[in-house]
Amino acid sequence: MSAVKNLKIKLFADGADISAIREAYREGVVKGFTTNPTLMKKAGVTNYEEFAKTVLSEIPDLPISFEVFSDEFADMEKEARKIAGWGPNVNIKIPITNTRGESSIPLIKKLSADGLSLNVTAILTLEQVKEVAGALSGGVKSIVSVFAGRIADTGRDPVPYMTEAAIILKSRPAAELLWASSRELINIFQAEQCGCHIITVTNDILKKLSLVGKDLAALSLDTVKMFYHDAQSAGYKLLV
Repeated sequence: MSAVKNLKIKLFADGADISAIREAYREGVVKGFTTNPTLMKKAGVTNYEEFAKTVLSEIPDLPISFEVFSDEFADMEKEARKIAGWGPNVNIKIPITNTRGESSIPLIKKLSADGLSLNVTAILTLEQVKEVAGALSGGVKSIVSVFAGRIADTGRDPVPYMTEAAIILKSRPAAELLWASSRELINIFQAEQCGCHIITVTNDILKKLSLVGKDLAALSLDTVKMFYHDAQSAGYKLLV
């Protein structure tokens, strides 16, 4: 855990399970939270605003991102302004395009100019990063979420993309680069090396933090013991 404590990158918990959010907040390792409509649907959330206000009542002092869900930019703007009113620690997630592939840049520029703290999400290309950097107001805090995990899902190494994204965003010192959709614990250290400011991690990855720096021989023995005990508890036999 000492290696984790020495990291400069901030860990944000990604999810919509209230109990997991409470636990992560109580343990004090994470520095913020993110959600999205897909995660909320998976967690069984039926009332978006009620869920958000419940979370905010329990997490009053860390940044939390909530996403708009309309597909028309005029409606996105109305939702964004409503979400902004939920609390001073809220970041409004705006997707980089709508479902028709139309750019959200004009809306991002407008909202950022009005001082709203945004989390521009679903970014996968460096061209999109450049466009967002150009749209953000210089002094307004914002998050730029590049989905490194989804880049990796295509067989591409996300590290060069994230390294270049960090360089692009140096022109916007109030903007933080977020490594999104992490897949494994090593992504935390990769993101730090790339110059990312934030990485989102799932509850499963958070549970693995205790393994950081563990002796590999000891981990090998733990693995052998796990296989043995699972075979015993399942009642598997080859010899009679």
